[in-house]
Amino acid sequence: MDRNIRDVDDVLKLLDGLFAPEADRWTADAAGWWNGFYGDRTKAVPFFVAKPDESLVSYVDRGWVAPGRALDLGCGPGRNALYLDSLGFEVDAVDLSDEAVAWAEQRAQEAGAHVRFHRGDAFALAGSVLTGPYDLICDSGCFHHLPPHRRVSYLALVERLLAPGGQLALTCFASGAMGSELPDADFYRESGLHGGLAYTPESLRWIFSDLTEVELRRMRDEPPESPYFGEDFLWTALFRRGDAPSPLT
Repeated sequence: MDRNIRDVDDVLKLLDGLFAPEADRWTADAAGWWNGFYGDRTKAVPFFVAKPDESLVSYVDRGWVAPGRALDLGCGPGRNALYLDSLGFEVDAVDLSDEAVAWAEQRAQEAGAHVRFHRGDAFALAGSVLTGPYDLICDSGCFHHLPPHRRVSYLALVERLLAPGGQLALTCFASGAMGSELPDADFYRESGLHGGLAYTPESLRWIFSDLTEVELRRMRDEPPESPYFGEDFLWTALFRRGDAPSPLT
């Protein structure tokens, strides 16, 4: 007879186990799924391009984000991490996939960038390898692959690693455009995430209500010739941790 639950981490791990690795795409067991995903670099995947998010560029251009320490969560092939490095940020970037990190490191070498790439689960690495505090946490596409219970871990990571006055730049699936709109409980009944969770502006504001909203909008759809990445099936949001003046003032 197993009695394995003693604390919140035990509960989170038990809930992780309700999802198949291909469904729960954050935990360490899902690394194989992501390795297969990134293994073919010729696939027509929108975010395989070597371009930064148009929203991230816009935050910099408007003076809302300035160089400092940055963490790129779920960095994939490193497109946003390399952009931040080019601006003078000191960048840590993390991804579950060996294939993604190898690709990102190759791009960094070709660009002469100095990003510190880490392969692993950011929740497990927070506070050890990922030490913070970070002035910017950038997440373009990780949050919507978390099962609902891992929002607890995500908010704890932000609380632990984001500096006072720091910013969270988030890009995720937009309701009505991409991702599943099932209620949270249904994902546990079906043991799958249906490719990712869609969010409404209201749900994002509620989840990140401990932060101050700077901007929340639909990402601009960028044409192929644009130097920036942009798909209008995504929300893009900038949230600021308190204890510092807003960049809007």
